[in-house]
Amino acid sequence: MILEYQLQFFAKDGPGGEKTEEPTGKRLSDARKDGQVAKSKEVSNCVMLFALFLMLKVWVGNIGNSLLELFHAVYQKIPEISTNMPTGEEGVGIWMLMKEVLQQYLIILLPIFAIAVLLAFVTDLVQVKWKPTSKPLQPKLSKLNPVKGVKRLFSKSALMELLKSVLKIGMISYIVYSSLIGSAGYLFRFYSMPLMQGIRVVGDVTINLGLKISAFYVVIAALDYAYQKHKFHEDMKMTKQEVKDEYKNAEGDPQVKSRIRQKMMEASRRRMMQAVPRADVVITNPTHYAVALKYEPEKIDAPYIVAKGEDYLAQKIKEIARENNVQIVENKPLARMLYHNVEVGEPIPPELFQAVAEVLAFVYNIQGKLPKQNQEAV
Repeated sequence: MILEYQLQFFAKDGPGGEKTEEPTGKRLSDARKDGQVAKSKEVSNCVMLFALFLMLKVWVGNIGNSLLELFHAVYQKIPEISTNMPTGEEGVGIWMLMKEVLQQYLIILLPIFAIAVLLAFVTDLVQVKWKPTSKPLQPKLSKLNPVKGVKRLFSKSALMELLKSVLKIGMISYIVYSSLIGSAGYLFRFYSMPLMQGIRVVGDVTINLGLKISAFYVVIAALDYAYQKHKFHEDMKMTKQEVKDEYKNAEGDPQVKSRIRQKMMEASRRRMMQAVPRADVVITNPTHYAVALKYEPEKIDAPYIVAKGEDYLAQKIKEIARENNVQIVENKPLARMLYHNVEVGEPIPPELFQAVAEVLAFVYNIQGKLPKQNQEAV
């Protein structure tokens, strides 16, 4: 029997090979827009726990007094409800009383929890800065893929979360056990204590236990934050092919850009060759360079280059010039100077005026069309 299998399930990092390249700025920016950031939930949990138990330690007296006052008020109202309410409506009265008690509880405890939540929000803000996005909330069909779901269950990330949970449960259990054993003497005498003393003992044991757990959470949060930063960096790494694709998308495919540049050069050469028949003279090296000049004093004060070329292109310019009876003049130094220092469409520089004027005067004399009014200008 032949077993079929898919090799891509065994690929380490998917298409493009192994992720060995550092993430680019665009990769990190796109990840941030998608809500992917290096953030540790344990840091927020640690801050919330510490804030909660520190505030309890500072305000436990006030909270205890407020709760006792609430108990007294409730017990005083119970006889009033049972005696003053009409028969059959005692339940309504009790329900209204419980609703009032719940509201008072929230008023007493809400500031503590509000400060804890605010600190957790500030902690997240410090970790990832402020840039809200709704993309993580958008439904994705890929999350329903059972194959990917199974892979996530047995991934390195899932294993680390399992180990972290086991470590937390084990260490918290040990802290609770050791703290309660240390306070066993108080707890065993709890039944003989007055109410207020019993409340203080329970409050002290609970708060001290919470602070110990919070201190342990500091270590967990620091380790988890370092791990999340490392994991995010590794996840953001790119394959060589991904880097190439990103460069192509950002800068354009080099082959496409080369073809576009070649097409533009060909179009420019065609326009340049079409201008050669209108030139007044072509100055040559004679074998390597050819520069076609045009002088139109009514449009521009100096002669300008309409075409230039080297080697094969120079030969084509001379060939078109012969076909259109454009005068060709050999002047090696002037041809080199014009070719290397003046672009097509630009007028010649002042330092070459004299040399070019002599060439144009020579050509105009041969052709017998040197205008008298322009003799001094040329």
